Amino acid sequence: MDKYLICGLGNPGAEYAGTRHNTGFMVLDAFAEASNIHFEDKRYGFIAETSLKGRKIILLKPTTFMNLSGNAVRYWLTKENIDQSRLLVISDELALPLGAFRLKNGGSNGGHNGLGHIQQMIGQNYARLRMGIGNDYPRGGQVDWVLGRYNDDELKTLRPSLDTAGDIIKSFVLAGIDITMNQYNKLGKK
Repeated sequence: MDKYLICGLGNPGAEYAGTRHNTGFMVLDAFAEASNIHFEDKRYGFIAETSLKGRKIILLKPTTFMNLSGNAVRYWLTKENIDQSRLLVISDELALPLGAFRLKNGGSNGGHNGLGHIQQMIGQNYARLRMGIGNDYPRGGQVDWVLGRYNDDELKTLRPSLDTAGDIIKSFVLAGIDITMNQYNKLGKK
């Protein structure tokens, strides 16, 4: 059975729940809820598994904290013998407006510490889905913005793209990165 690792980036712990930096976790939580599956606390992360048309999907929410996400990704790729071409990492992105998203295969980490650590551990040849969180903060306020919680209005804007991200995960698994980028990137512009 073909296996896929879908990793949502975030920080573990109640104090980080609902923060912009945990948007990757939020995507996987929405996908797990829609798939009626639950996460279990395993080595380096919370893991949930499902299958789609004969393909096994492993969802990973690392518990290593953002800046060490590569440890969890490398461990689960190796443990499950999954090729990097079947890895999709979902992260928050300051450079995109709230509700926008961009799917990309390979490339730089864009200054994102979680993506940067993954790149250090396994290289940059993997797919990533960047979820826009906007950048409406004063000079010097980036950390407070990223670690701040979404308000109700922002969550209303974000909700449709969380659902679309679930469709992107399914398409990535069934159709591959190129077809999925062609189909969804035009929808992700805000």
